[in-house]
Amino acid sequence: MGDMPLPSLEPSARRADQVLESLRAAILDGSIPPGTRLRIRDVAAQLGTSVMPVREAMTRLEEARLIESMPYRGAVVREFTLAEMLDVYAVRRTLEVDAAMRGAARATPDDVGRLELLYAPVRSAIDAHAQVAFLEADEAFLLVLYEAAGNPVLVETVQALWRRSRSYKLFGVVGDWDRDVHLGYQERLIEAVRAHDEVAAGRILAQSIDDATDRIRRELDVPAQ
Repeated sequence: MGDMPLPSLEPSARRADQVLESLRAAILDGSIPPGTRLRIRDVAAQLGTSVMPVREAMTRLEEARLIESMPYRGAVVREFTLAEMLDVYAVRRTLEVDAAMRGAARATPDDVGRLELLYAPVRSAIDAHAQVAFLEADEAFLLVLYEAAGNPVLVETVQALWRRSRSYKLFGVVGDWDRDVHLGYQERLIEAVRAHDEVAAGRILAQSIDDATDRIRRELDVPAQ
């Protein structure tokens, strides 16, 4: 890793979380470029911590598909590829539009109330420019709607795709942070769900995924086709 800019960490009961955030930020802002080998002991030394929280953090980074294990090289920062992103987002669009439509048709008043409650942390994360917190709050918000569809297999499949696309989702929000871009579709989605307007819910969800795909294209510096 050489002299990558990783600051020493402050004492914390959850040191692995700090290691995770430090590495994730450095990967996403390009300080640690794709192809870089991450040696556990080197990372621990730079951050001023033991190897155990680094091991835990790197396991979580691999689950988020920000790093991968390579034969004879160990952990390496993954490349962001347009082909993979387009494949994953195409499947996400199909399944999540279906989940949104089914959820809107079947949502109860309690579901609408939960969506309204979960909209608050989405707003807070956007106002704070807290990208990771925004993604987590947004997924929690959508999960309520998708679970209302009544198909647990559909929900599990969508969650698996979220995990697979996590690196691209993070890449998109870190590179293009605009309050108006990320905020708005949730309000319209709540209104559609309250009205049981499944067509509007599907259209709103499709547009949000299309917009996210375009933002990631721009960050990858690939023109739309």
